[in-house]
Amino acid sequence: MRQLLLFCALACTSFGVRADIFAVFREEDGSTKWQYVANTTASVLILTLVIVLAFLIRAHWRAVRSNRALTEIKATLEDRVARRTAVLQEREAYIASIVNSMPVMLIGLNQELQITQWNQKAEEITGRPFKDVVGQNLWTAYAQITLTQEQVKTVLATGETLNLKHTQRGQYTFDITLYPLNNQQETGIVILISDVTKQVNAENKLAERDKVSAMGELASAMAYDISLPINTIFARVSSARQEIEAAELGDVKEFLLQEVETVRQSAHQATAIAQNLLQLASSHRDSKQLADVPPIMDHSIELASGLFSDANGLTFKHINIRRNYADQLPQIPCYPAELAQVFVRLMRNAFYALNAKSWDDNNKPWINIEIGEFYDSLWIKVEHNGKCLSPAEQLEIFQPFFSIESQTSTCPVEQRLSYSYFIITDHHRGQMAVTSDEQNGTCFNIQLALS
Repeated sequence: MRQLLLFCALACTSFGVRADIFAVFREEDGSTKWQYVANTTASVLILTLVIVLAFLIRAHWRAVRSNRALTEIKATLEDRVARRTAVLQEREAYIASIVNSMPVMLIGLNQELQITQWNQKAEEITGRPFKDVVGQNLWTAYAQITLTQEQVKTVLATGETLNLKHTQRGQYTFDITLYPLNNQQETGIVILISDVTKQVNAENKLAERDKVSAMGELASAMAYDISLPINTIFARVSSARQEIEAAELGDVKEFLLQEVETVRQSAHQATAIAQNLLQLASSHRDSKQLADVPPIMDHSIELASGLFSDANGLTFKHINIRRNYADQLPQIPCYPAELAQVFVRLMRNAFYALNAKSWDDNNKPWINIEIGEFYDSLWIKVEHNGKCLSPAEQLEIFQPFFSIESQTSTCPVEQRLSYSYFIITDHHRGQMAVTSDEQNGTCFNIQLALS
């Protein structure tokens, strides 16, 4: 094209050089050589068409080459996009797999506290799939969550991570972590809820085992130490009794013998306490075995008869014990020595409650014991008509004496049954509860599984 323009420019400049550029197309007489004009015009047109065709072919070749290059670039770009998309999808699938495989609940919320993330563990615990809760308010979708909107809003406002622990003694323990996501519009906060009940229970069991072991060693040492002065008391009391009986003291003699007998009974009670301490020291070494509960209860009542007496009040062996055992009760897997300790402590609780009341011929102390089978469980009921427990004492009676919650408690230490509750609920996977009022008395209910 540039050559054609150059040719035209040169032709235009030649007008000044040649006076008559069309002289070649005239005859001598001045007439026009039309055949020559036609041939020349045709040649010029053909030549022009050839040139234009050459330019068109060249332009087409360039277009084809450009299209081929564009096609290759497009294919390359599509391949890169496809590979990048595959990588992103793989990463998203990997992240989703990690999130769904997490053994904790993961919940994502936006700034309006609406759910944007909800992993598989959350679906399992709540029973609601992600498609049903996405976009809903968290407390509408999962009303049981142990969080408040104020806590979540505080984390969103401060941008600081918040760690919480929610515990229901004997049932569950949750670790809850809330942390905000910076520069995120879709999800503003992530909540992780971890069920650490098994871990806490294992740690509690280990701690309890250590405490029981230490308590057993201490109880064994205490029982041995107690037995030494008790033996001395028995020896001195027996010697003093013989000397008093041999002496001529008149009326004073009977009084002295009565006092010596009181001392002897107290020493005998101390011996029973020491023996019970030795049994308690060895109880944690027992293994679970099939056993009949009624004989264990009878043995516990026999132990209580030697353990509990008040020189100025009741003696346990004088309390009316009513026993109502169902026939042909099945054996249950248990720790017999530990169950005996539970029953002894129930007798102890009843003894002190009965000793706190005044009695006459028309109103005498009694303890009612019932053991029966109900479906797949063995039910044990220990009931007495002693001083009843207040509503606050009923809530605190199974709490550890040295726990923080019970430092200001009004429940007397002699009535606490935290260790008995631990043996029933933790070691035997049973249930233990108490009811108490002035009209019906106090009743302890124990449920133990048959298998």
